[in-house]
Amino acid sequence: MRNPFTEHPNSVGETYGQHALFAMRYGVKMTVGGLAAFVHGLLPFLFRTTGSRITDELSATLAAARERGRTVKDETKP
Repeated sequence: MRNPFTEHPNSVGETYGQHALFAMRYGVKMTVGGLAAFVHGLLPFLFRTTGSRITDELSATLAAARERGRTVKDETKP
């Protein structure tokens, strides 16, 4: 029987806990970046680069996680 709580985390080379922490951190950073962009839209002299910097960081973080997931899949192939 497949476990919906661990199927996806395992497919990217993480435990349930590791994946939960990664996703929650990622979500918090997305929220902070979004709020900074929102405030910047209203007050353009604030948070001039915060939203784009966080977006770049998240993109790099996700690319690294995808690469780790690919490496794990390659290592588990028979």
